[in-house]
Amino acid sequence: MELNAAAKVNLALEILSRRPDGYHEIATVCMTVDLSDRLVLEEADSLEVRTSAPGVPSDERNLAYRAAAALRQAAGIEYGARITLDKRIPVAAGLGGGSTDAAATLVGLNRLWGLRWPVERLEELAVGLGMDVPFFLRGGAAMATGRGERLRPLSGAALALVLVNPRFAVSTADMYGRVTPSMYSDGGRARDAASALETRRSSRVARTLYNGLEVAARAAYPQIGHMQAALVAAGALGAAMSGSGPTVFGVARSLEQARQIQARVTRGSWECWAVRTLRGPAVRIRGNGAR
Repeated sequence: MELNAAAKVNLALEILSRRPDGYHEIATVCMTVDLSDRLVLEEADSLEVRTSAPGVPSDERNLAYRAAAALRQAAGIEYGARITLDKRIPVAAGLGGGSTDAAATLVGLNRLWGLRWPVERLEELAVGLGMDVPFFLRGGAAMATGRGERLRPLSGAALALVLVNPRFAVSTADMYGRVTPSMYSDGGRARDAASALETRRSSRVARTLYNGLEVAARAAYPQIGHMQAALVAAGALGAAMSGSGPTVFGVARSLEQARQIQARVTRGSWECWAVRTLRGPAVRIRGNGAR
């Protein structure tokens, strides 16, 4: 069974407070984009992850492996699976690459193993795997609150974006460890971004871009600010960091303009993509296979 697992961007990300469990309460507007990892799932005697991507573990540190193990335990079964990952989404980049792989693993193994669980039941497992995993089980656009697990679907026009990654990874835990109470906000920026998205006007969406982690991120990694400035100078309507970084994205008026901006900002130390946001599912099954 072959699946595509889409990346995401955060049009707005606010940190509201620190929770008693040590995590942060957030409000964020997420959208999936058409930069995807490819997964192949096959029946096997045990759980196994294969990937040639540098820096991606193939043991229980891998989120797809943990998703498979969690599903197998919750279902009370002993089936195995071989998960082959073709990574196209950069690792630890603020684009949700590990989380979308975990969601694709849940969706694919649910079918491969013949479980027929509804998405709501898969979401219960997803919450324990990571903040973004529940979002990727559905995809499209959503307002996410709590740790990211409470989702409200949003409608809106498709956007053309340019993604710029500086070819280095940033730890989500490290970035959230830099959060101070002075960085907290009230969720109004995320609500503004959600409202702007539903107007279907990219220029209005661009004016509402916000990431509460950016100040700390730019202080630690000055390239983030340089990438934002380069995108705006090249014609982007606005630019912001996605998630915990370091990937930055700019909003374009069209896919054609996004490609022009991509050409202007591409350089040896930066990896760039012109993408469109996706309205449909984040996980798409391309090849069938089931018990």
